[in-house]
Amino acid sequence: MSANDFSLQSLIRTEAAEPAFVFDGTPVSRTGFSERIEQTAAWLAAQGIGKGDVVAVWLVNRIEWIALLFAAARLGAVVAAVNTRYRSAEVAHLLKVSGARLMVVEAAFRAIDFAAILADVASDEVPTLQKLAVVGADAIPAHWPCVRFDAFDRSYPPAPAVQDDVDLPVLLYTTSGTTKGPKLVAHSQRTLATHAASVAHALQLDHQRHSLLAMLPFCGTFGMTSLLGFIAAGATIHILGAFEAAPALKILAEHGITHSFGSDEMFRRILALTDAPRPFPHLEVCGFAAFQPGWRELAAEAETRGMKLFGLYGSSEVQALFSIARRGDAFADRIEGGGWPMSPDAKLRVRDVETGELAASGVSGEIEISAPSRFLGYFNNLDATREAITADGFFRTGDIGRLRGNGSFVYETRAGDAMRLGGFLVSPGEIEDELKSCTGVADAQVVAVDLKGQARCVAFVIPAGEPPRQEALTTSLRERLAGYKVPARIYIVDAFPVTDSANGVKIQRARLRAMAMERIAAE
Repeated sequence: MSANDFSLQSLIRTEAAEPAFVFDGTPVSRTGFSERIEQTAAWLAAQGIGKGDVVAVWLVNRIEWIALLFAAARLGAVVAAVNTRYRSAEVAHLLKVSGARLMVVEAAFRAIDFAAILADVASDEVPTLQKLAVVGADAIPAHWPCVRFDAFDRSYPPAPAVQDDVDLPVLLYTTSGTTKGPKLVAHSQRTLATHAASVAHALQLDHQRHSLLAMLPFCGTFGMTSLLGFIAAGATIHILGAFEAAPALKILAEHGITHSFGSDEMFRRILALTDAPRPFPHLEVCGFAAFQPGWRELAAEAETRGMKLFGLYGSSEVQALFSIARRGDAFADRIEGGGWPMSPDAKLRVRDVETGELAASGVSGEIEISAPSRFLGYFNNLDATREAITADGFFRTGDIGRLRGNGSFVYETRAGDAMRLGGFLVSPGEIEDELKSCTGVADAQVVAVDLKGQARCVAFVIPAGEPPRQEALTTSLRERLAGYKVPARIYIVDAFPVTDSANGVKIQRARLRAMAMERIAAE
């Protein structure tokens, strides 16, 4: 096989469904998409972008986003994906670390004031940025010169041919934020295209029968991976600029969509808008990531209404849809995070976090992955890359899970969230589920703290109506759980602290731990 077989361009099949994309009711054919790629490559070259240059893309889901990625690959350039939820400090950090020369940005979108956010970014913070290209306007107020992104409106001289190096960086994702700012996860055309083909094959996608509702942001691996997988399959993709439940419901119902991927909260909102007992007769697979409490209850309700949810697993480093449950799995297994790797060449193992030895099937530990979808490394951060990859090439995920022994695995929790209680590794979800089954409890979160030199868990509960008494909850838990799993404290709260990310709303477990220690100290 030649290098071109692993390029992004190789994903655009000549034998495929028409149209390729439908955005806001407007169809774009395969030929039209290829033309847009060439137009965008010519436009980028006219802006002085060439091999190795970084272009930051700060857009909602639109054809321009996809064309920019494929065009950058044509030129040997790199796209840095900017989360549309980012604000000035996060944008400045990404631009500085990536060394972006050009940023393609929205003029405005709903309540997001891109210009106001950029106004808070000092030009000396991002010395490499030379200009902004604005989609939907000629310019926005900014410290940098502006040009209009008009690649689709006028002709530019064809871009010079560049020999594809499919193993160089082409796309940078951001990881979840840390106190030092998010790291940039570098992927090549080979890692992206190979995994896209694996997704299309593993899901047995048929371009004549299957279609995707793309409702996740392209700036995150969850949205981008599902997009590229369906491009590789040649299937039609219906694109939402940004998720809203009502438009998603309309597209699912009216266009016979067969596949969609999202967070548990997205599917919950969609189902809440319809009273139909089985509203989506064509829907075959809804791959979901569980970010919110109550996801098992959601999966059970969705099942009765014909919306089959499939647990999956992924990360920016090994790409989303790294694995997914299979249709033949029992319901309880199908909705768990993890599943079966998409690629037959993927290797997965679990390492005991205490002994450092490889763990046997059924024993929880840190998940390590070697796969064609694995990232190149953290962009401009060799130290972080060395820490993340083992000597034999496995990525240390920082996630806790266990092997099932049949080729599949179960994702349990983030390593930072797993609790070592009474000498055992315990998933917070186990205790949270028991709490949520108690009378008077609407929702629950559990974290571990150091209490008088011992690791103990503390629970935060959102009440359902009249707040339950801690003594009653403790008594109930003691009847169903081992003593070391019973929370030392149970606090009633109105809401949990959360953070918005590209893939959904996530609970701030670190903040919950801090809240627990503050309350205990006050006692």
